[in-house]
Amino acid sequence: MDLRRDALQILKETSRTFYIPISILPSGLQEAVASAYLCMRAIDEIEDHPELDNPTKAQLLRTISLTLQAGVDGFAVDAFSSGFNDYENTLPEVTLGIRDWSILAPEAIAPRIWDATAAMADRMAYWAENNWKITTESDLDRYTFGVAGAVGLLLSDLWAWYDGTQTNRTQAIGFGRGLQAVNILRNHTEDLKRGVDFYPQGWNAANMHEYARRNLALADAYTQSLGAGPALDFCQIPLTLAHGTLDALANGKEKLSRNDVLALLKQFIDVNIKAS
Repeated sequence: MDLRRDALQILKETSRTFYIPISILPSGLQEAVASAYLCMRAIDEIEDHPELDNPTKAQLLRTISLTLQAGVDGFAVDAFSSGFNDYENTLPEVTLGIRDWSILAPEAIAPRIWDATAAMADRMAYWAENNWKITTESDLDRYTFGVAGAVGLLLSDLWAWYDGTQTNRTQAIGFGRGLQAVNILRNHTEDLKRGVDFYPQGWNAANMHEYARRNLALADAYTQSLGAGPALDFCQIPLTLAHGTLDALANGKEKLSRNDVLALLKQFIDVNIKAS
């Protein structure tokens, strides 16, 4: 089995935002970032699953967290599947494959990804048990840190591990929070239909737009501090799409169209594909 090839295929099927920036990363770093993305996408699919009740989501997430915490030099073939019990036909392929994604990264950095994913799974379990109740801006900060700001910190660790790139960790958190805030705005109507509202009490779309732009300003500073190299190549694409999506929402669109996405990416795709 070609684990890297399979991972990129699953990535292509699950994320139009992150497939391109991950696919252009150099060997070693590509496997590490793909591992991190797919592990976190695996647990995200549980958090957002439309058919699972909240206690079941919390149980599955905590089981995955405990399994990751037991990792030493990898995981037994059935280490995760035994915790899925009777949900093999309910959970998506990216979730069922979490064992493969967890061992995709180079051995030297894989435990950092296990740690980040385990911690995120525990935080997701907490929010599932509390039905994602957001009352104050501090609650929103806790949620956006737990599922996205912490990803910014992990990315900073991956850049430093790969080639010594150093970053501002506060800006790294803003990078993750900003992207997540845009997702909250984009998915607000759908979230309300499932009984979840990520807006603090008294907030409207304008407040969330301001929150997103404040964090995207940190994301801009984070990206602008990066020298030429794979970290910059990676960060520019999701940040460009986040700004484009926020502008589209502000202009009354529901989301970016496929043509909008391609237009925003054109300035990066040709250069990076040729250089990879």
